[in-house]
Formats: sequence, structure tokens, C-alpha cells
Amino acid sequence: MTQNGQNTALRNDWSLEEIEAIYNKPVLELIVEAANVHKQYQATGEVQVCTLLSVKTGGCPEDCSYCPQAARYHTDVDVHKLMSQEQVLTAAQRAKDGGSTRFCMGAAWREVRDNRDFDKVLDMVKGVNEMGLEVCCTLGMVNEYQAEKLKEAGLYAYNHNLDTSEDNYASIITTRTYDDRLNTIDNVRKAGISVCSGGIIGLGETDEDRIKMLYTLSTMAEHPESVPVNALVPVKGTPLEHQPLVSVWEMVRMIATARILMPKSMVRLSAGRERMSVTDQALCFLAGANSIFTGEKLLTTPNPDFDADKAMFNLLGLTPRKSFKEEKQHVCS
Repeated sequence: MTQNGQNTALRNDWSLEEIEAIYNKPVLELIVEAANVHKQYQATGEVQVCTLLSVKTGGCPEDCSYCPQAARYHTDVDVHKLMSQEQVLTAAQRAKDGGSTRFCMGAAWREVRDNRDFDKVLDMVKGVNEMGLEVCCTLGMVNEYQAEKLKEAGLYAYNHNLDTSEDNYASIITTRTYDDRLNTIDNVRKAGISVCSGGIIGLGETDEDRIKMLYTLSTMAEHPESVPVNALVPVKGTPLEHQPLVSVWEMVRMIATARILMPKSMVRLSAGRERMSVTDQALCFLAGANSIFTGEKLLTTPNPDFDADKAMFNLLGLTPRKSFKEEKQHVCS
């Protein structure tokens, strides 16, 4: 992957055949290659620590087959209105005290509407930004004007996952299209907001679907700055409640391939981490993961708490990545 010790050039012109060849390498060979790429582009042993808070829970009109927040499914998730700014800032301070440097707020909306709730979210963004945290939102679809308003408020990143391949998408979600997702990502990018976009494995997709999703992400004009790799957490009451759990080796294969294709991106070990051992997670870090969510919940699903992650960091010799690191490096240089 290197020539004369120089970093491999970033590419946005990967072919499906190239990605398939990388993805299907023997897993130990794949891990070694990904680890080498990671060392070229990233600070080894440095992990971005993020916290995700559901600021508005349940009652979503979408039909995402994996999501317990969809109003049409009968799950144990209770519907809660938008939290107050005071509640959110208290949670953000707790996350910061726990070691998080990025704070993400999620609302169970299909799309952002220009109303008082959006105004409240803008105030939340301003408040969290003033605390020195990178602030991220995942609010559903946004148009260009709304993305600009979020940027003005101090939003650092916007999460909008592709979930799966375009071919498999309609079997998972019918209430919005794949192009809707890509359009939102474009609107976020135009506003100058960092893009966070990845997907979920374990939805019943094929390896080909996983490869095609990575193809879409890695051939964007600019790679997403963050690429979450989620393992489905099956929830009773959703259409995917009986899906088998994915293995750690499937997560490792996705993470390693993403790292090779998108060397400068933060590759986030996201949902599904709660059931992984420290050894499993160490394999994922070795394969190129350098970002996690910490705290007791990811929106509505279980997640390791701050103390467990601190113990893991101490054991593995990991350190939290500082907020706004890229910007600070640019200023210094």
C-alpha cells in the first residue's frame, strides 16, 4: 500500500471489483493491511469518544425495519417529546466529564420542519458548542436552508446513514428513498458541515450489499469524515427482531475494508458494541476503528458505560482524541 514510505494517495475512484477483492481477503491479511493504512493516516492508539442522546424519542412515521422508534411497531420504547435545553446541556456536561469530545443529538423525525422544535434544537446546538464539544445531530432529512441554519448555530457534524446498499434499501425502508438520503448528505456538505455516514450490517443483506454500500461511501466526491459501522441489535416488535447476530469477524471485515478505502475518515465502532468483549473490540481497533459511542444508551439500545470504557482504554493503552483536532492542526500549521 506504500511506495518509498509515502502515504497511499486518497482515492474516490474505487471500482466494485477492487473493493470486493479487498473485502474478501483472508481476514488476518486484511487486518494487517488495514492496520498499516491506519498507521499512515491516523494517530495510533487515539480514539474519538462520542456520546449519543435521544432528544426526542419514538413516534417516528418512518418504517425502518430495524428501528424500535417507528410508531407503527409495537416495542417497549415510550414516546417522549423534545427534551428541554437544560436537560440536554446537563447530559452534555455529564458526557464531557466522562471523557466524550463529541456530543450527538438524535430526534425521531422523518425530516426537519421549520418550527419551534427546530428553533429549540438550534439553541441546543449553540449551547453544546459553547461547552467546547464537537456537536453532531441526526434529525432525518434536511434541506439546504436548514443545513445552513445548523451550521450557523455551530453544528460540527451531521449523521445520516445510508444503512445498506441501494439495491437492498427498499427491503428495509419504503418511506424514503436512497436518493433522499444522498440529497441530505449533499445539503449538509454544501453547508460546510462534517458528514457522518455509514450503515448497519445484519439486516439480512448479502456480502455484495455490504460491498456496494462501501462503494457508494468511498466514491463520494469527499469521503465522509465519520463512517459508523453498526451491527444490528434486533429489537422485539420490529420486523427484524429474529435476525441472527453478526459475528465480530463480520464487523472486523467491514471496519478493515472501510479503513483501507477511506484512510482519513473516523471509522466508528457503533451499535452492537455492548455485547462485544474487550478482546473483540481490540480486534476492531486493530482493524482500523478509531471512534466509539460511550454512555449507557445509543438512542434506545444498550451500550457500554463510561466506566467500562475507561477501564478498556487503560488496558489497551488508548487515549481520547481531542475536540476539533483537525481545525487546531490547520491553525498550528
